[in-house]
Amino acid sequence: MTLRSHAGMGLLMTALASAALASPAAAVEAPVILPLQGLEPVLPMDAPTVATGVPVPMPGAPTGFQKGLGALPDVALPSVPLTGTLPETVVDAPLPEVLKGSEPGRALLSSPHSEMKAATPGAVVGNPVEAPSGNGLAGLPDLAKPQVGLLTPVLSGALDPQLGLAPDAG
Repeated sequence: MTLRSHAGMGLLMTALASAALASPAAAVEAPVILPLQGLEPVLPMDAPTVATGVPVPMPGAPTGFQKGLGALPDVALPSVPLTGTLPETVVDAPLPEVLKGSEPGRALLSSPHSEMKAATPGAVVGNPVEAPSGNGLAGLPDLAKPQVGLLTPVLSGALDPQLGLAPDAG
């Protein structure tokens, strides 16, 4: 390959990587269909179908750093934000025939895509030194009592599941 083709390939790879980073987290999802057909011999009806996905959380930049010169940071282990989308989930279960000669129906439970935000726990450590009190040695800083704390994890989002009954289409 020539130097020109190497440069072109590098530009293409850079463009693809930046496009992947700029894409929303909603596009990242691994689809899953649960195989429940093995339950049919023990169930008095057809097995339900479950179609969903596995969300892939996208991490953000750690938060909680203290800005400024000369000061130690208060946050020893920063909290990392995560964003993602819970995928659409559909559970389709056939209902057994309750009355002889009646049409069996289907129960359908669905939950649409839902945006979720989370943050990992973090740790806070107080400053180990404090300003001189004046009765120490030549203005040297005093030692402070240790202060340790935890930042709680955060999870926020909204689910909107829907349940319905329908006549059997088959």
